[in-house]
Amino acid sequence: MKIIANVLAGFVALSHIGFLVLEMFLWNHPIGLKIFGMTPEAAASSATLAANQGLYNGFLAAGLVWGLWAGRRDLKLFFLGCIIVAGVFGGIT
Repeated sequence: MKIIANVLAGFVALSHIGFLVLEMFLWNHPIGLKIFGMTPEAAASSATLAANQGLYNGFLAAGLVWGLWAGRRDLKLFFLGCIIVAGVFGGIT
């Protein structure tokens, strides 16, 4: 069970690294425009916000990687909890 939990936490960390790349580096790129369904104008006006979101996603991923690397359940639970709260808040708003 511990191996499955670590694999899933690793998947979440990799997902957030992917979000970081999309939001910080590909937001104005044709790939980012297609994924997020935006016009170049909308992407340009929200690029700073997207980069900020990407940075936060990177911190969440770093925390999970830290927890996995250190083998610390408390760190993994804390950062997974942060991700859940952020996802619920994002879904509601």
